[in-house]
Amino acid sequence: MPPSTVYYNTRLDPRNYLDGPLSTNPATRLRQMLARPGIVVAPGVCDGISARCAIEAGFDCLYQSGAATTASRLGQPDLAIATINDFVTAAEMVCSLDVTMPVIADADTGFGGPTMIARTVTKYARAGVAGLHIEDQVQTKRCGHLLGKQVVSREEFVTRIRAAVLARDSIPGNSDFVIIGRTDSAQVLGMDEAIIRLKLAADAGADVCFIEGVKTKELLEHTVTCLAPKPVLVNVISGGLTPSFTTKDAEAMGAKIIIFSLASCVPMVHAVRAAMKSLKETGTDFAAARGMGPREFFEVMGLHEAVSLDAKAGGSAFVSI
Repeated sequence: MPPSTVYYNTRLDPRNYLDGPLSTNPATRLRQMLARPGIVVAPGVCDGISARCAIEAGFDCLYQSGAATTASRLGQPDLAIATINDFVTAAEMVCSLDVTMPVIADADTGFGGPTMIARTVTKYARAGVAGLHIEDQVQTKRCGHLLGKQVVSREEFVTRIRAAVLARDSIPGNSDFVIIGRTDSAQVLGMDEAIIRLKLAADAGADVCFIEGVKTKELLEHTVTCLAPKPVLVNVISGGLTPSFTTKDAEAMGAKIIIFSLASCVPMVHAVRAAMKSLKETGTDFAAARGMGPREFFEVMGLHEAVSLDAKAGGSAFVSI
């Protein structure tokens, strides 16, 4: 595909996803959700516990946050420390909990040049991820809501998107995997440049445009207008660069996807801190447990489903549990 070519794939036209029941294939399901009315709300999950809780709460899409994954798996800040293997291993686990649930996953910069980006797309798709986003920060990237970001050239960003699209289109079986182009350039080069970059990403085949760190309602609305009809994703982090838009706010502004990257891991810090403080001061975890025993905890983790499967298969190990 020559660099000047505007990508178009008849098979992936949103109009093809308007009708019919929601697919059990998570990537197809995500495309259906994008093509149909309503905003896609994806809470950030950081591990199996947070993913189980999000599913229990009734969400129909999940977001595997790079920052949250780095924190939960490595205990490290979001400074390009986690590797593709860290992210893919986490994604395989999250996607396995409900194989029809679309999971959008952070892929940072794609972890390298075009060949590595293609490998990233393939590995994410095999893990069961419905879509990923690739950004235009330099390889030594940081959380999009921190200061001091640096971005690559427009040309390198477009090359990253093009590599991801080519990889998706090379997956056997006509993959519906969703490619999301993210720019962090608004804080570095201004909103005009950010919109130009997202238009270039869309021309290269990005299915969704992700504007990181948009600071006002008016700027988000302007972004949506400039990129229409391409769907726009907005990332809300309490205390970050973007105001704390609600899902209704974001939908009214025209955003198609809203993610809450740290929705699970920040409350988790508060809860665990309080539990550890209580244990340290009182010598018991009774108060922190709030009446939840092992059985109740395992029920949140799918105990009934596991026991039921064992029984249907003819097993008897868990008749009494």
